[in-house]
Amino acid sequence: MASLDRLQFRVAGFSDAESIATLHADSWRRHYRGAYSDAFLDGDVTADRLAVWADRLRTPDLGCRTIVAEDGGGLVGFAHTVFDDDPSWGALLDNLHVADGHKRRGVGSRLMALTAQAVTDRTERTGLYLWVLEQNVTAQAFYRARGGIPVGRRTVSPPGGVPGRLNGSPTALRYAWPDPAVLLGSE
Repeated sequence: MASLDRLQFRVAGFSDAESIATLHADSWRRHYRGAYSDAFLDGDVTADRLAVWADRLRTPDLGCRTIVAEDGGGLVGFAHTVFDDDPSWGALLDNLHVADGHKRRGVGSRLMALTAQAVTDRTERTGLYLWVLEQNVTAQAFYRARGGIPVGRRTVSPPGGVPGRLNGSPTALRYAWPDPAVLLGSE
């Protein structure tokens, strides 16, 4: 396993869709069990994520940025941000996932710092926010440790709009950084 200084961070391209989808599906299987149905997580979650990521990365979109972290063995993390998502909250960090064997090594912090840099480098600076499942207390602790402020909650929308992919009505919490520059020193 490569140390943080040996990892490469770069903007994702279409050729990364399959690796991102695989990591995304694995992360959901590990952390979303109970909120998402077992049938979905054990079944077509990888195909669902591949369709999403192939669509997102097929054509470059200046309104979004996906940053990947790689070591010699491949993808170890990624962050996807939608700029100017919300007039009040700013840019949405829509996805942040780190491979299970690479957690607690600074990968997530570096991805957040690179995301914050991308947001603060834009002409019109905005805040940054994300949604995290209420049951994902480990991720909430990670975001709080990086200055994230819990500022709201909502019912989770089903992946792909298919209600059967959820168990009940799980809740997500909004964490916000009114000034994303606070994340620049969080590596």
